[in-house]
Amino acid sequence: MAARYIFVCGGVMSGIGKGTATASIGLILKSKGFSVEPMKIDPYLNIDAGTMNPLEHGEVFVTRDGIETDQDIGIYERFLDQELERKNYLTSGQVYWSVLNKERNFEFGGKCVEIIPHVTNEIISRIKELGKKADFVLVEIGGTVGEYQNLLFLEAARQMKLENPKRVIFILVSYLPIPEMLGEMKTKPTQTAARLLNEAGIQPNFILARSKTLLDEPRKRKISLFCNIKPENVISAPDIEFLYEIPLNFERESLGNKILKELGMKPRKTDLKEWETLIKRIKSSKKELKIGVCGKYFKIGKFILIDSYISVIEAIKHACWYFKRKPEIQWLDAEEYEKHPRNVRELENFAGIIVPGGFGSRGVEGKIRAIEFCRKNKIPYLGLCLGMQLAIIEFARNVCGLRGANSTEFNQKTKYPVIDVMPEQKVLLKEKKYGGTMRLGDYKCQIKKGTKSYLAYKQEIVFERHRHRYELNNEFRGILEKRGMVMAGINPERDLVEIIELKDHPFFVATQFHPEFKSRPLRPHPLFREFIRACLKRSKNL
Repeated sequence: MAARYIFVCGGVMSGIGKGTATASIGLILKSKGFSVEPMKIDPYLNIDAGTMNPLEHGEVFVTRDGIETDQDIGIYERFLDQELERKNYLTSGQVYWSVLNKERNFEFGGKCVEIIPHVTNEIISRIKELGKKADFVLVEIGGTVGEYQNLLFLEAARQMKLENPKRVIFILVSYLPIPEMLGEMKTKPTQTAARLLNEAGIQPNFILARSKTLLDEPRKRKISLFCNIKPENVISAPDIEFLYEIPLNFERESLGNKILKELGMKPRKTDLKEWETLIKRIKSSKKELKIGVCGKYFKIGKFILIDSYISVIEAIKHACWYFKRKPEIQWLDAEEYEKHPRNVRELENFAGIIVPGGFGSRGVEGKIRAIEFCRKNKIPYLGLCLGMQLAIIEFARNVCGLRGANSTEFNQKTKYPVIDVMPEQKVLLKEKKYGGTMRLGDYKCQIKKGTKSYLAYKQEIVFERHRHRYELNNEFRGILEKRGMVMAGINPERDLVEIIELKDHPFFVATQFHPEFKSRPLRPHPLFREFIRACLKRSKNL
């Protein structure tokens, strides 16, 4: 069957859930027996998301083949339970880079290279490439309609619709505000968004009406009339407590079969039984489990932003729900422990502590204090990437007696560089080659039998995703092991330490990789699952 293409655009404002809507539609179609390939298009000129500040752009997600992407790729993976690749992610930077390289290589045969058709053709070819192995390709166009940056992608989508109108549809995700002073849901912003899409030569087939509450019939009729859309294709998408309930909400209005109808296809039964069971489990999880996340990428002005650690948050939720517990996640500012060391005692009130990944020296000493407190007081600890490196530094300083031990990332002149930059990275950093040059994507890890990690994975060889430049310096492995640190996971090709553990501790595990990237709502990651299991044991005494 030739592929069908569904373009998802946003209206009114960003951050209203286009990614989740795209993932939910993909899940619904997949539950009907179709194969699905999602694509996220970001209109910025960056080649990828790797060099962006997480406070401004949110988490950088890494695929198995090593491209640094927008966090929406992570949302797709969690909903669809598929491992995506660089072909699923596209930026303006990639498009222009490719076109200009082709021009330099004389691939246009001396023609004048222009935005249309050469740039739009490049976009279309990337989208169609995904359609070679899927029944449906879902393309989320980042930003909102009416933005200059989006126009090329909308034009490419318009051309695809013109070429094959029966195989392309458009979905507009738009926000309907309810101003507090009026107390009435307003449709005008959505009407404007639809009109802006019309100006690009595109008529939406569906409007997903995002709002605080359910969309009522009068407003459905108004949107239908003024946006030139069938009333039944105006789908209510109210705010809900649990993200993973969105596909079920859509199916209450038979969105899946309505999409098939728009594409001239026969309706199919939807099998979302596993998803329904998940939602029941989530809603029945009433008893709270208090988990602390000690980081620095969540505070901007007076606001706390969780997008910087979205995969970590979701992995905690997946593992908690597995045990029918409600996660209570609290953000712990590492810099506070630097300014006020005694405040670290508050960690006694938590069932477990996680130190996630990050870069730079800000907040590092506060995190090390938190790790030391967890080690000494037998509080379950899970370190991720930087969280492993800092655990090694803390152990080297306070257990091995290597005073001043550090990472060369923070102190190049340290006497004991227990964490050091990888040899090939030294060259790249010297040449200022930062973008896309870290150790990225899946690498093999051999698990040591008899460790907590082996009990979690129940297998000796696993593949996990990386994003880092620094590693445990093997010159110090001997002294660390002699004093009780277990090298529980090793990359066999390069003899790099991937997992460390501590003996005589309920749960003290840290990884150089990012296990959170592979956690799924129906399949919690083994290390997060076992971390939460240890937290449950501790919570009985809190």
